[in-house]
Amino acid sequence: MPRQVVRRSKPAASPVTAATPTAAEQIDHGAVGARIRDARKAQGLTLMQLSERSGIALSTISKAERGDIALTYDKFAALAHALQLDFDAIFGRRARTAAEPMKPSFTASGEQMIYDTPNYEYGMLANDLTGKRMVPMRAHVRARTLDDFPDYIRHAGEEFVFLLGGQLELRFENGDVFSLQPGDSLYFDSAVGHVYLSVGKGDAEVLVCCVDADVPRPRDAI
Repeated sequence: MPRQVVRRSKPAASPVTAATPTAAEQIDHGAVGARIRDARKAQGLTLMQLSERSGIALSTISKAERGDIALTYDKFAALAHALQLDFDAIFGRRARTAAEPMKPSFTASGEQMIYDTPNYEYGMLANDLTGKRMVPMRAHVRARTLDDFPDYIRHAGEEFVFLLGGQLELRFENGDVFSLQPGDSLYFDSAVGHVYLSVGKGDAEVLVCCVDADVPRPRDAI
């Protein structure tokens, strides 16, 4: 039986006004797919070999390389691990060397790079900053039911979600269900299968931060 979080009674916060998607630059699926294909070929891998390494279906990788489909975060993470790349390379950015100091990265409201998928619209924050320890996103959740997904989403690491607007439900493959109202947040192990569902009238708007399990935690972190 799914365990439902017991909510305290409180007035709902006003939803945050969503940025107009057309105001932000779209990340080209074809260009992303071409970089994945180039990285695969540079390593002398066939589609079958990359499929075996990443656990992603050969047909999915083939369609992604042609730019026919958009990949979700879990697929990006799996391919990045299999190809020993980071998101910077996949999105065509020059990696910052260890000797280069990290500079602050400002993203104005509505100007984040958009990567669009059927269930989620990812707004990539600090998109110009390479070598990040975390991947921050301001996303819109369109999915409404579990049937919108072929399977639960799983990827290595940890994930934090803060609900900015709308109503959100997180469902986990172990039966846990969490209902979030604006201002609520959840931190969880993203290796456990999960999906985000919008359960309000419109899309849910969320701030999401993903951290790869292979990234070492700084010693001076709180």
